[in-house]
Amino acid sequence: MEKLQKKDFMKETIKHIDIKSFDSTPIINSFREMSFTSREIARATDILNMMVSDKDCTTILTLAGSTSAAGCMQVYVDMVKHNMVDAIVATGASIVDMDFFEALGFKHYKGSQFVDDKQLRELYIDRIYDTYIDEEQLQACDKAIKEIAESLEPKPHSSREFIKEMGKYLVKHSKKKDSLVQVAYEHNVPIFCPAFSDSSAGFGLVLHQTEHPDKHVSIDSVKDFRELTQIKIKAKQSGVFMIGGGVPKNFAQDTVVCAEVLGIDAPMHKYAVQITVADVRDGACSSSTLKEASSWGKVDTVYEQMVFAEAGSVLPLMISYVYHKGDWKKRVKREWAKIY
Repeated sequence: MEKLQKKDFMKETIKHIDIKSFDSTPIINSFREMSFTSREIARATDILNMMVSDKDCTTILTLAGSTSAAGCMQVYVDMVKHNMVDAIVATGASIVDMDFFEALGFKHYKGSQFVDDKQLRELYIDRIYDTYIDEEQLQACDKAIKEIAESLEPKPHSSREFIKEMGKYLVKHSKKKDSLVQVAYEHNVPIFCPAFSDSSAGFGLVLHQTEHPDKHVSIDSVKDFRELTQIKIKAKQSGVFMIGGGVPKNFAQDTVVCAEVLGIDAPMHKYAVQITVADVRDGACSSSTLKEASSWGKVDTVYEQMVFAEAGSVLPLMISYVYHKGDWKKRVKREWAKIY
């Protein structure tokens, strides 16, 4: 039997869905008259549109999980390009291993979860459920991060500062122009990755620090927290739209508490929507349900909605609805990146 090669596994690329190419308004309107998750999706979409429509509201998008690799990358880009989001908090993987990775010209590939993972390892193919990524290309991504690090002053930087430099780098070096890192840089939408090193960025920075043990770049996550809290303090109102949970969700919510610790009265997030598959029975739900977060003073409960669904299946419908409703056209650009 002929031995399979890497090219045999990596044939079909993931195509990112375009929310502008279809109008989900009739679907969301139908969901509103139904029950169970359908009605919850419709209510969550209405709350998201309220965030966009509220002239005083700063909208914070949080990303955890692998929706970018799975085909939703363009959804987030369109949210920035069409002024639906003012700041982003994400995992390092979402920003570096997925978005920055594709901006360098690499791809994610359609695969299968029913595969011999030992064989994938022999071929240097990494698997994200039913999606493949080339490990050798990821290592090229690591080296690009190292190159950026070595262009910066050797001192602690916030992840926002570093990702801004990634955006600058892509202006000159990107193979794919519509990347979230570059588009956010061009629109002055700050991106924070409080666990930045848990990604290709971490490997690249380890390479950098190993070669420069005495004078090197490091990432200051406390500075991230302070900078995001500055946005929360300056914003009149705020809403959080959370894909998954984890560190990005908690980081964005904790800005309310952080402001209080600083002696500043900042209102709870007025609007909150979370799409998750996490369970509540173990007491977690990837750092609490939205109602539980209210007990900590983070989220108001008037306009909050949990949606228990795989984000890739509902997110495009929700954002297509908001896009076609068109209220984003009336929004004033916040450009929070300019405050630093």
